[in-house]
Amino acid sequence: MRTPSSRIGAAIVIGVVVGCVFAFFYPYGFFYPNPPPKSHPFFKYDVLVESWSNESTEWMNMLRSYIRRLSEKNAELQKQVKELNEKLQIAEQEKGRAQEQLVLLGEPKKAAPFGKVKSSRTSRPVLPDESVNPRLAKILTKVAVGKEVIVVLANSKVKSMLEMWLTNVKRAGIPNYLVVALDDDVFLQLGYRVLLSDVDIVYLQNPFDHLYRDSDVEVMSNGHNNMTAYGYNDVSAEADMGWALYTHTMRIWAYSSGFFYIRLTIPAIELWDRVANRLTQEPNAWDQAVFNEELALPSYPGYIGLYASRRVMDFYLYMNSKILFKIIRKDSNLKKLKPVAVHINYHPDKLYRMKAVVEYYVYSKQDALIWMHSQMVQIDRYFYFKRRRCLDQHTCTWNIPLGTYYLFFFL
Repeated sequence: MRTPSSRIGAAIVIGVVVGCVFAFFYPYGFFYPNPPPKSHPFFKYDVLVESWSNESTEWMNMLRSYIRRLSEKNAELQKQVKELNEKLQIAEQEKGRAQEQLVLLGEPKKAAPFGKVKSSRTSRPVLPDESVNPRLAKILTKVAVGKEVIVVLANSKVKSMLEMWLTNVKRAGIPNYLVVALDDDVFLQLGYRVLLSDVDIVYLQNPFDHLYRDSDVEVMSNGHNNMTAYGYNDVSAEADMGWALYTHTMRIWAYSSGFFYIRLTIPAIELWDRVANRLTQEPNAWDQAVFNEELALPSYPGYIGLYASRRVMDFYLYMNSKILFKIIRKDSNLKKLKPVAVHINYHPDKLYRMKAVVEYYVYSKQDALIWMHSQMVQIDRYFYFKRRRCLDQHTCTWNIPLGTYYLFFFL
C-alpha cells in the first residue's frame, strides 16, 4: 500500500518529465509553436545581446586606435622637448661666452696702485665654429660637461691599456670622455676645453674637480719635487771668470705632453697648431721636446715665442710614475695620499704598473707597489741595456730618452 509521500514523489517526477518534453517540442512556449515575432520580448533580448557584442568590439578597436595615436603624439612631444633642451643649453653656453667676451673686451681700465696690480692669467676666449666638423660637434654636445671633455688618442696597438684606461675612467665617475684618432685642434675650434690624456694614465678621481682654469694651459710635470716641478735658481761656476765666478740660471723639468688641460684661447690653439705642424715636418722629433719648446721658449731673433700662460699641476695630485715608484712607495706618510691621476710615463712596462696602481689605490693591496717594482726592475734593466746598445751602434728607432731607463739603478 503506497503512502502519501510516495505519491507526491511520483507526481513530481512525472511533472518534470512532461515539462522537459514540452520544452523540447515547444521552445517558444505552448501557445507559440513557431518562432515569435520581432516584437516579442524574447526576440528583443537576443538582438540586444548581439548588438552589445558588436558594439563592444568596435569600441575596443576605437580605444586601441586612440591609445596608438596618443603614443605617437607623446613620442613627438618628447622629441620636441629634447630639441628645445639642446637649444636652451646652446643658448646658455653662448650667453656665458658673450658675458666673458664682454668682460674682456670692455672699456680699458686704470691700473691699480703699485703692490695691488693683477694681470689676467688667461687670454681672451675665441668663439666656436661648429662648421669645421658638424658631426663631431653634435657628438660633443652629448658627451661634454660644461664644455669640457677628456680626449685620449689611441689605436689598436694599445688596446689592453685602453681597456684599463676606460675601466678606471668609469670607476672614477668621469662621464665626459672621448676616445679618438684625431691629432689636430678641431675640438678647440668647436668651442670645447680639452684635457688631453695619454692612454697610460690611471684615473683615481675626477680631474675636472681639481683644475684651476686660470691659465691657457694647465700641465702635468715630469719633475719629482718642488724644485724640479716648479722651477729653481740653478747656479753654475766658471773659475776663469774671477769676480764673476757664479752664473745664475732658471731651470724647470719638462712639462708632460701626455696630460694637459687646454683652454679655448688663441695661444692655446696656436700651441696645438705649432706642435702638430712641427711633428708633421720633423718626423723624427720627440713630441714632448717639441711641446716644451713651443710652450716655454721666448721670442728671439728669427723666432716668435708663443706667450701662452701656463700652470704646473700639483705633482702629488697629478703624479708621474717616477714620483710614485721612487718616492711614494718608500714613504709611509705620502702613501696615504690619494692622487687624482697617475701617469706611467717613466717606465716601459706600463700595463703591469697600471695594474699595480689599481691594486694599491682601489683595492688597498698594501704591497702592490713594492712587489710590482721588484718584479719589474729586471725588465727595466733589460730595456736599459738594449737602449744603451742601440745608442752605441746608432741603430735606435725609439724616441724614449735614456734617462727613463737609467733611473732604475737608483731606485
